[in-house]
Amino acid sequence: MKIDTGIRHVTRPGVNLFLELGFAPDEAERLHLASQQQINATRQLKEQLMGELAAWIEQHHLKQAEAAHILMVSRPRVSDVVNKKTTKFTIDALVEMLDRIGKPVRLAVGR
Repeated sequence: MKIDTGIRHVTRPGVNLFLELGFAPDEAERLHLASQQQINATRQLKEQLMGELAAWIEQHHLKQAEAAHILMVSRPRVSDVVNKKTTKFTIDALVEMLDRIGKPVRLAVGR
C-alpha cells in the first residue's frame, strides 16, 4: 500500500490560517490576533532570556567558545543566543543555560 504524501495546499506567509481552515471571518480574526499576541509574548520572553545570557558573556569577557563550554552547547548556539535568533531556541533551553551560570529563572503567575 502506498501512502499519499502529496502536498495539496500551501498557506502563504501572513495569511490568516484560521480563515483557510474554514472558521467564520469574525472567529478567524479573533483567533489570529490571539495567536499573534502569544507568539509575540513568547518572542519577547526569549529575547529577555537571551539578553541575560549575552550580558553575562560580555560581563565575563568570554569568547563564544569559552561560553559554549560553560553553557554546555556548541559555539554556533552561543552565536545564535548573542544574535537573538529566537526561533532556534525553546524557553526551556534558555532557562537551562541560565541555570548553568547560576542565574536561575523564577516564574510568576499573574500580576
